[in-house]
Amino acid sequence: MQTTSKVLMIRPANFGYNPETAVNNAFQKQSNEDGTNGIAVQEFDSYVQLLRQNGVNVHVLQDKPEPHTPDSIFPNNWFSTHEGGTLVLYPMFAGNRRLERKPEVIEYIKKEFDVKRVVDLTKWEAESLFLEGTGSMVLDRDSNLVYACASPRTDESVLEEFCEEMDYDYFLFSASDENDQPIYHTNVMMCVGSKFVLACIDAIKDINERENFIGLVEDDDKELIEISLEQMGHFAGNMLELKNDKGESLLIMSARARMVLDDSQIARLSSYCRILAPDVSTIETNGGGSVRCMIAEIFI
Repeated sequence: MQTTSKVLMIRPANFGYNPETAVNNAFQKQSNEDGTNGIAVQEFDSYVQLLRQNGVNVHVLQDKPEPHTPDSIFPNNWFSTHEGGTLVLYPMFAGNRRLERKPEVIEYIKKEFDVKRVVDLTKWEAESLFLEGTGSMVLDRDSNLVYACASPRTDESVLEEFCEEMDYDYFLFSASDENDQPIYHTNVMMCVGSKFVLACIDAIKDINERENFIGLVEDDDKELIEISLEQMGHFAGNMLELKNDKGESLLIMSARARMVLDDSQIARLSSYCRILAPDVSTIETNGGGSVRCMIAEIFI
């Protein structure tokens, strides 16, 4: 099952620019506006309201001020859930992001949902090896295939263990932006939907890797919708397909991403899903992540 109508989101208490993650996240830029957390909370609340109005079941947990976790609004990086009742916990690059694995959040997930087993990959942090959830990995859940671009936050050894535990295959490749900076998370350059894959193919500079990527999409019988490097820089790759309580397919992208797509791209995406595009510009600028990063999908 590629999509779900049930998600978990973390309402921030201390959102802001995180210097620990900025070292390898080229999408992050510190804004000069006052009250960044307050603005981010407003964007978060409007986003949640939009999802709920459109039939998505949103579980919201309020973050606590201590310990200080400026990126807690992006929970998809430290845990994922899977059919059959599996909860996976991931090793995080930044020390202050490891603090996001707060016991009360994990207990809520175990209590509220039917968790039957926990796959704990956090031991890899002791070796400085990382795999940041569905940021590092874009999952084709129907085909049990992981797309992952290598980066300081996405290590092949950890990826191999995930795939062994979850019975997935993986395709690891290299990807970089307009300035030849490595893409820090795979989910800023691509999205896998039920019937399409949206991706910035130009970010994959190696021709053989690019051809293999295209071949995997074709083998899966999904339409490949390409975006440019410039569009990727405006978070056009950071999308997520959900379904609502009526079974309707929804495609979540930010207002910023929606603005940079052309009419043809919008038409092709709209043939598969109804588009929802909340404004999360303050979160995007300071956090270096967008709407997909704010959602942890619940499949249990």
